[in-house]
Amino acid sequence: MKKINLNDKFEHVDSFWHPHQIGIVDDMHVLLAKVKGEFVWHAHEYEDELFHVQKGTLYMQFRDRTEVVEEGEVIIVPKGTEHCPMTKNGEIVHVLLFEKLSTQHTGATIHEISKTNYPKI
Repeated sequence: MKKINLNDKFEHVDSFWHPHQIGIVDDMHVLLAKVKGEFVWHAHEYEDELFHVQKGTLYMQFRDRTEVVEEGEVIIVPKGTEHCPMTKNGEIVHVLLFEKLSTQHTGATIHEISKTNYPKI
């Protein structure tokens, strides 16, 4: 059991939209990601996702609205909800994610950005 310095761990995240695992809590990944630009529209049929913005501003797009998630804020995306996270003006945003181990990166959406493994840091 050791504490984790998120700022130090973010230094090891070297690509956008590719989460890196810092731990597992029960059946949940604890992930860090650097994000820039727009992701891909997708949904997770059976899993909720929690996004905590560590640095910057995240825009969580839903089909009917966009939620602006500021530094220090959290948004929970319920299972089955189509969403598309994005940043604006070239900003690099640091995000802490909690999601079930069974969660597919881009849900049922197959895309060139889809990842099947999360490096441990």
